[in-house]
Amino acid sequence: MTCIRRLLAGALALGAVVGTTACGDAGELSITNDGPDDVTISTGDEEFEVSAGGGVVLLDYGCTPGDVTARFADGRTAVVPGPVCPDEEIVVGDGRVDVRPLTSNGT
Repeated sequence: MTCIRRLLAGALALGAVVGTTACGDAGELSITNDGPDDVTISTGDEEFEVSAGGGVVLLDYGCTPGDVTARFADGRTAVVPGPVCPDEEIVVGDGRVDVRPLTSNGT
């Protein structure tokens, strides 16, 4: 009987680890700045700067809670309706921001 309890406890523990791992991987959200100037991005719960010609990947982030706003150096803003999810990429250009789907190879 003790052996059966150990096997059951081990199976439950393994299930908990696998379940936690699956729930904890929210996905990566990518932002690319193809524009000539740095831009400030607000995802609704995060705000950060993305350098001109650069990019940012938010690891284990998942979907944005709402719209995504890009604030450019000259004060203009551009908004894309959210949520934006890891199967999409936020692409900033010269005074614009777009969302495009990612392909299976991540580009």
